[in-house]
Amino acid sequence: MADNVWIIGAAMTKFGRYPDKDVVDLASDAALDAMADADAGIHDMNVMAVGSQFEMFTLGQQIQKQIGQTGIPVYNVSNACATGASAVRTVIMAIKAGEADMGLAIGAEQMGKAGLLGNAGKQRDKKNVFEPSGRYGGVMPVEGVLGTGIMPGVFAQAGMEYAAEHDGVGFEQFAKIAEKNHMHSSLNPLAQYQKVFSLDEIMNAPMQAYPNTLLMCCPTGDGAAAVVLVSESKLKTLDPDVRKRAVKVSASVMTSDPWVESGQVQPDVNTLTRMAADQAYEQSGVDPQDLDLVELHDCFATAELVHYDNLRLCEPGGAGAFIDSGGPMRDGKIPVNVSGGLISKGHPIGATGAANIYEVATHLRGEAGDRQVEGAKVGMTHVIGLGSACSVHILEKQAV
Repeated sequence: MADNVWIIGAAMTKFGRYPDKDVVDLASDAALDAMADADAGIHDMNVMAVGSQFEMFTLGQQIQKQIGQTGIPVYNVSNACATGASAVRTVIMAIKAGEADMGLAIGAEQMGKAGLLGNAGKQRDKKNVFEPSGRYGGVMPVEGVLGTGIMPGVFAQAGMEYAAEHDGVGFEQFAKIAEKNHMHSSLNPLAQYQKVFSLDEIMNAPMQAYPNTLLMCCPTGDGAAAVVLVSESKLKTLDPDVRKRAVKVSASVMTSDPWVESGQVQPDVNTLTRMAADQAYEQSGVDPQDLDLVELHDCFATAELVHYDNLRLCEPGGAGAFIDSGGPMRDGKIPVNVSGGLISKGHPIGATGAANIYEVATHLRGEAGDRQVEGAKVGMTHVIGLGSACSVHILEKQAV
């Protein structure tokens, strides 16, 4: 079994709207750029994994027809918002198992203006039917009666529960997170939006689900990201210029929902995140305070705030104080979402997990340009897909 896995190539497209390209084009662009970044080609790959939430068929094989068909195994992955990270983890596991020494992971999505995502968007049947039906024997829809499956509502509830349990958290703290991420995105040429908004503009934007206003919610869009990974033994055979830019994957963790009583009514985004973070810290030997930057899943401003606590970036209950102090700013104690995060960088669902890894790796290589976190040596990525799946990776800049 291979001990360590390293990233030697990473790329992403600009997130946005691509009416003249399809998801195969976007994924192929990212894949070719990542391989070029690794000074490698498709014939060097032993395995390939492709993540896309909304492509129902063999997207990976369609991409191969664009970038090269070599007969290698290809895994098509779907895992809600954790889809891209799951594709990366699939390649990591293949390398660790000794089945491959170099592989390509891609996350891609074409969403356009998809609207609200959730499992409750269907019209209720107008007929009065009182016979139990469906997996859980329901006699009527429970959306909005017993919790919600609509994304703005799910994460609004998570934020309000945190605010109710801890002092120093209110509308302004959530809005400050969006203010930070929009400001960060202004330095990122690959972000979907690069406009700075004032705190007042954010707080006075149209309300979606209190406390998240429109400018505190991530947009849908199109985009792709890709990563080339290698075993440590393979890395040692590569060109010195490739080796010196390599980034170590010190931890790769995936969790799903454990049973909690409250999860029967409202999705629990906290427990599986804490589990994943704790496992990642143990696996890597990294302490939360060692982190130089974090790209976490800020689908809504409320989500980012609760994950400060879930990922141990602040003292328990201290998420409000953490944002008030400027801790997650690009020049703060632990910079969070210096890319602009999902709120402003964008959230093409299948691409997000891979794009987070691209972002952290780029900083660890010292190649992030105007948004560079100076001296970054250790970073974390986090993504959660409701249903639920949580992925956490810890990456390190380390000489072989």
